[in-house]
Formats: sequence, structure tokens, C-alpha cells
Amino acid sequence: MSNQASTHSVDLLFAPFETGKWSLKNRIVMAPMTRGFSPDGVPGQDVADYYRRRAENGVGLIVTEGTLINHPAAAGSPNWPNFHGEAALNGWAKVADAVHEAGGKIIPQLWHVGMARNIGDLPNPEALPVGPSGLSLTGEKVTEPLSVEEISKLVQAFAQAAADAKRIGFDGIELHGAHGYLIDQFFWKKTNQRTDRYGGDLVNRTQFAVEVIEACRAAVGPDFPIVLRFSQWKSSEFSAKLAETPDELAQFLAPLVKAGVDIFHCSTRRFWEPEFEGSSLNLAGWTKKLTGKPTITVGSVGLDADFTSFFQGKGADTASLDGLLERLEKDEFDLVAVGRALLNDSAWLDKIRSGRLEEIIPFTPESTKTLL
Repeated sequence: MSNQASTHSVDLLFAPFETGKWSLKNRIVMAPMTRGFSPDGVPGQDVADYYRRRAENGVGLIVTEGTLINHPAAAGSPNWPNFHGEAALNGWAKVADAVHEAGGKIIPQLWHVGMARNIGDLPNPEALPVGPSGLSLTGEKVTEPLSVEEISKLVQAFAQAAADAKRIGFDGIELHGAHGYLIDQFFWKKTNQRTDRYGGDLVNRTQFAVEVIEACRAAVGPDFPIVLRFSQWKSSEFSAKLAETPDELAQFLAPLVKAGVDIFHCSTRRFWEPEFEGSSLNLAGWTKKLTGKPTITVGSVGLDADFTSFFQGKGADTASLDGLLERLEKDEFDLVAVGRALLNDSAWLDKIRSGRLEEIIPFTPESTKTLL
């Protein structure tokens, strides 16, 4: 990747995308990015304006920052937005209206941090972290494993959030099953040591997600899109793998497809990196090949450094889109999620479309402080 203008036509990024449940005006998705701009868990007018600006500048589908299901241990900050309670849901309804008025579509990412929560974290300092085996992301015992009854309540909390998303006017939902958060903690052998139906081999470890997906599907009906975001890597371990081979990935994905996932959002740190030896396909490419379902790719799109540079106080330059466009032309994946470039510059997509690359705002930690 280099900071050069693309030599390929960007027109494919602006081609419509349709499934039986969705019609999107282009292939660009705004990736979910936690910001912490919702005091007491309630998104205000500034949040509606933030998402509206991305829709006004042409983004086809917006996935919100992680929104918290109704569980006392779901959050790790009082400024992360809830997706429950009258005040928060009223705020999100205004966000959805604002995006629709600007010609875009929007889905909430439904989230529970699980064992990524620290003991004593606000807004509910008395609530202990919860996870399949009570193990931290480094494998240390912190709390007792979730009981089957507690798991059932969590499943229903996801389903209620899905039902609320449909009721207040969103266009679908995304379940956050990536990066070492609750759903992913069930997927990952390191954090799931259970011996009941929620643990064991790779397929059994999908059982919690299967029940969440099935409950959400029952709550929203057959025509409301359900997206699942998953990843191999974890926030605590970038080299982690759920599936070591394509065959294992196929085994992992099959029950999720059967449960009702419409689109897989395949999170990688760098979209151009092959997922397995012997093939240039990335995770989204393999997932589409194995399931036949549409996929979203993501990972440092439009930038020449992955997101970890941000946490090291470093920036990233604008990068050529050639490699991305080549993969899109080959139908390796269907949609492209853009994170930091859109976080940093609400007009990024419009500038790409009109060839105003020199006007794109360079990504630096300082440039994101206003997050306009």
C-alpha cells in the first residue's frame, strides 16, 4: 500500500448492492467505531449530526458504534451509548431519522463487552464481568462461569434490542461477535472452557451465537437484515485464530448461516492480507466462498497503517485503493467498511468520488479529537 492515487476506476465502489432484504446505493459501509460521546448512555443531537454528515456525503450503509444491550455488565464506560431505556432509544430514533433524511441506511451494532469489562467499571461498578467461563482475555479466572439461566437472559436481551431496532426505524442490526467481546468469548477456546452445550469443539462454541441469532430472527421476522461481525484476532491477541484452515472456517460458519445470518462482516486489521496459506483470499473472501452469503471486508481501507498506530500516537497517510478495487472487481466480497478514514473526514467518500484526493484530511490522533 502506498499514498498514491488509485489507477483503477472507483466506479465499482458506487455500484448499487441489492439482496432480497436490502437495496444499498453503493458498496461503502461506515465501520462501527466507539467514541464515548453519549453521556449516561444517551445519544444526543451531536450523535445524530455526526452520522447524518456521513450519510450526506454518500455513505450507503452506516453501522453505528457499539450500542449496549440491557444487561448490567454490558458496558465499561458511562459514555458508551445504551440500546435500551426510553431516553436512549428516543435518541437513537432521532439518529435513524437523520440518516434516512440524508438518503442513507443505518443499523445499530448490538454489543456486550463480556470479560473485557474491568471490575468496578462504570456505569454499574457493582456488576461483575460475565463470560462463558469467567476467564479474562489472557485466560485468568476472574468470575464464575455464566449459568445456563444467565445465558438465556443474555440471549433475550439481544433479542429485545433487535426488536427495538426495528420498532424505532433502523434498517437492520449488526451483532458484535468479534475482537474478544462476549459473543466472541464463546467462540474462542481460550476464553470458553465449558463442557456443556455452549462449549467443547469449534462448532459447539457457536451455540451461544446461534441462540442469539435465532432469538433476534424471531423478534424481527424474516425480512429484517441481520449482520454478524466476527474476527479471528482479539484485542488482547492479534495472532489469535478461531479457524486455522478453510475447513475449520467452514465448520464454524455453517451453524451461523443456518441460524439466520444474512451478511458477514469480516474484521481484519489489514484487508489485503491473505487469511490462509496458498490463497490470496482474505477473511471476507473465504467467508463468501464458503457460505455463499454476502460479506463486508474491513481493515485499514484508504490508509497505509493499521489501527494500532493510533494507540501508539501515530497517524496514517492516504493510501491507494488499487488493491481493494482489484479484489472487488473479482467479486471477492460485496461491501467495503471504512473506519478511521470516515471517522476523521466525513466527506472522505465524496472526495474519493470526485477525485479530490489532495483534500482528504490526513489521519492523526490530533485530527480526530473533534470527531466531526
